[in-house]
Amino acid sequence: MRSWLGALLALMLGAESAAARPDPVVQAPAGAVQGEALRGLNVFRGIPYAAPPLGERRWKPPAPLAPWAGVRQAKAFGPACLQPRMPAGFIYASELPQLSEDCLTLNVWAPAGAKAAPVVVWIHGGSLVTGSSRESMYDGAELARRGIVVVSINYRLGVLGWLAHPELSAESPEGVSGNYGLLDQIAALMWVKRNIAPFGGDPAKVTIAGESAGALSVMYLMASPKARGLFDKAIAQSAYMISTPELKERRFGREPAETAGVRLAKQLGASGIAALRTMDAAELVDRAPKAGFAPFGAVDGKVLPRQLVETFERGEQAPVPLLAGFNQGEIRSLRRLAPPKPASAEAYEREIRARYGELADEFLRLYPAKDLEESMLAATRDALYGWTAERLAANQTAAGQPAFLYLFDHGYPAAQAQDLHAFHAAEIPYVFRTHDQTPAGWPKPPKSSVELRLTDAIQGAWAAFVKTGAPGGGWAPYGDGRAYMAFEDAPRPARGLMPGMYELNEAVVSRRRAQGDTPWNWNVGVAAPTLAPKSPESR
Repeated sequence: MRSWLGALLALMLGAESAAARPDPVVQAPAGAVQGEALRGLNVFRGIPYAAPPLGERRWKPPAPLAPWAGVRQAKAFGPACLQPRMPAGFIYASELPQLSEDCLTLNVWAPAGAKAAPVVVWIHGGSLVTGSSRESMYDGAELARRGIVVVSINYRLGVLGWLAHPELSAESPEGVSGNYGLLDQIAALMWVKRNIAPFGGDPAKVTIAGESAGALSVMYLMASPKARGLFDKAIAQSAYMISTPELKERRFGREPAETAGVRLAKQLGASGIAALRTMDAAELVDRAPKAGFAPFGAVDGKVLPRQLVETFERGEQAPVPLLAGFNQGEIRSLRRLAPPKPASAEAYEREIRARYGELADEFLRLYPAKDLEESMLAATRDALYGWTAERLAANQTAAGQPAFLYLFDHGYPAAQAQDLHAFHAAEIPYVFRTHDQTPAGWPKPPKSSVELRLTDAIQGAWAAFVKTGAPGGGWAPYGDGRAYMAFEDAPRPARGLMPGMYELNEAVVSRRRAQGDTPWNWNVGVAAPTLAPKSPESR
């Protein structure tokens, strides 16, 4: 009894001490900030990392922010970058009370008393169109409790972050434009390198991490010479290594990014960049998607030297340990990415044979006509996410770096009831331990021992990778016989992920690259253009 009372008293005194701990003030090179003391953590929100990209700074690289005088309050998230509102009830729709063009801020969760702790910088997803670092599902508190400094960042989205135009290229000393959102991410990483030590982080131990468009951004950062040396590990969750526009040339069936910018300006009734800079930012963000503008990184020879597939194939990407993977049910929540279902199994098989030539037999073996819906979901998943994850692991292994591949294949009753087994982004609450902080339309996992153990395993593996470059727990590197970790109801080490999947998609992409006039992205299965015969340039 006495021992029990003593433990209770110690707990109460500890809670009282934590409650009485003053809000932390950090003296950083950028300026002094005051955050919030939160149960053993120091939390700072809404810290600006670059000057506001307003007025004449719209569509310019991020500019350094002069150090501020006095102590800046950092207890509230900054506004999300301007973006279209998602429809209510959409599974990924989050409440974003503030939207602004002045949005280049970041947030920090650090263990109280941390010194030279490893750092992870989280880059949110949302197709480079939506999303924010303030989304509650990305709360870094529980990950930080594992001895990590967690940073989440905003970056410019949509037309404000990714517009290229000849006039903008003419303004640039390097003669390039577009990629402003990527340059924002690089500026945030530079801020971390210069400022994270007073928060308790080690600027030499920085992992970049993201999901979906955040994972696409991770690949961009790995490929960009301008980001070299700003991170030492990378995590890519559901990345997609699709073809992307070149700045000035038509290639792989995509018009030049500058040409797309000129066309957009005309559609918006603007005579040029000066007129676009006078337009209301919210109006631009609303009208650009309706005019067909889709944001992507542009291959400009400076920020992005080559197509991602070429950079990684040549071994020119950042030489860092990598953790990458995808989800079994990626397309179940993104069904618009899959082509329309044919009228019959016979029509499906006929279309596949017409489009895939001598690769059709293998395509139909992997994605048979007997279950059209499942085959079409799987084919789209693999062309976008499965092939990318394994290619990243293979390329990083070839570059002499440890790479760890995973498949998230876990379902639970609420997701299964909506036919959303292991849907796109379903792994995120397991990484952050934020199951109670997901968007309103998200199927909620049960509070069960299975969920708790799986969350411990996934978050523990991610934390171990951030700390050491290896996830542990029996998870072997990909180079060890194409090893991967399957996260089902429990982690299960395995080898040889989805036999034949990687080889088929690698062959398809190789043919399209050799052909030179066809993209590789969502044009899968019955939506695929006719595949060119194998040539000496293809593999």
